Amino acid sequence: MVNFFSIKFETYIARRYLASSSGGKLFSLITWIALGGVTVGVAALIVVIGVMSGMQQDLLDKILDSSPHVLVLQDGSALRMDNWSQVKQRVKDVEGVVSVSPFVLSQVSVLRGAYSQPADMYGVALSAEDNPVTEMEARIRNGIHDLGFTESGLPAVLMGSRLAARMQLLRGDTVTLIAFENISIGPMGVPSPSMRQYQVSGTFTTGMYDYDTKNIYVPLSASQEQLGISEKNQVSGLSVSTTDPDKAAVIAEQIRSELGNEFSAISWTATNAALFSALKLEKLAMGLILFLIVVVAAFNIVSTLVMVVVDKTREIGILKAMGVSDKTIMRIFMLQGVGIGVLGTFFGLILGVVTSLMLNRYEIIKIPAEVYFVDRLPLALNMVDVGTIVMGSIIISFLATVFPAIRASQLEPVEAIRHE
Repeated sequence: MVNFFSIKFETYIARRYLASSSGGKLFSLITWIALGGVTVGVAALIVVIGVMSGMQQDLLDKILDSSPHVLVLQDGSALRMDNWSQVKQRVKDVEGVVSVSPFVLSQVSVLRGAYSQPADMYGVALSAEDNPVTEMEARIRNGIHDLGFTESGLPAVLMGSRLAARMQLLRGDTVTLIAFENISIGPMGVPSPSMRQYQVSGTFTTGMYDYDTKNIYVPLSASQEQLGISEKNQVSGLSVSTTDPDKAAVIAEQIRSELGNEFSAISWTATNAALFSALKLEKLAMGLILFLIVVVAAFNIVSTLVMVVVDKTREIGILKAMGVSDKTIMRIFMLQGVGIGVLGTFFGLILGVVTSLMLNRYEIIKIPAEVYFVDRLPLALNMVDVGTIVMGSIIISFLATVFPAIRASQLEPVEAIRHE
């Protein structure tokens, strides 16, 4: 049965021991220092983990905006797929596959006058026969990004905003795409790459620096003609969307089993494995480093309680002489440490969440996109991460009270009363 009088007594004594020695109701200076240490540690940990989670989520969203969940390729010396319509139907029959679309991919050089820039040319199917595989493909089919007929009669090309800005290209300008896959040999034995003119129909911005400086989109038929694979109706491969991006690796394995050893199925997790592994490792490392702040704050709690034990030795002796048990003395000091930990954790939680929301809302911190892939500091507060930080801080604060509480409970009443 709970003794409410005992709990009230222990709480009262614990609060008095943490108060200022001048008799005021405010905490003493050393208590404020210990409280501030926990607050700063928890807040810093929440903000940094939020940044790392936000970076990972932001990159994931932007990658999946333009990249399919699974790529299906035909093995061989060239990136070519024959009879892709039949392969497409077999892939669609795999459980978990939502839509399948052919694509052509080739590295080209974008030429305007005497200036050129390398780019990745994607040939996109414009027919509405199947659902779009990516959000980018959906925007192209819906006319948000136009790849239809142009005034000049030339095939349209959709360019990344940074690439267009670098080459000072505007809607309606004409550019030449040079592909090195369909090379012909001239009469003099000189190799000649395939060159074709396109008209810029617009630009797009994904927020991913690499995509906005390298990706361009053209109609599938135009890319097939330039690469000389139109007559055989070949494509580079098939892009696949799945019911759940997190299960793309499993579905890719099912597709590989269905098609046999002649084909490869690569999930987005495999193509971006190095990037997300680095982010995960960085998040773990930063979390461990900043968690040391909370540990240091716990040592502040230890030192605070030890100083209280030394300062209140006579009072502890008097309490024990009056019949207060060792367990009650121990609980008094544990209440002090846990009180500091809980209050510090609460203030740190509020400070960390508010700071994260402010940074995310107003985009105060800008970062170089060419280095970090994104142009702002994204934040995402994961309740599991926040809960883990809060619980970890409280547990560490509790553990920090054990030594001072045991020391206080072991004081002998007579020796404690004589203490000066």
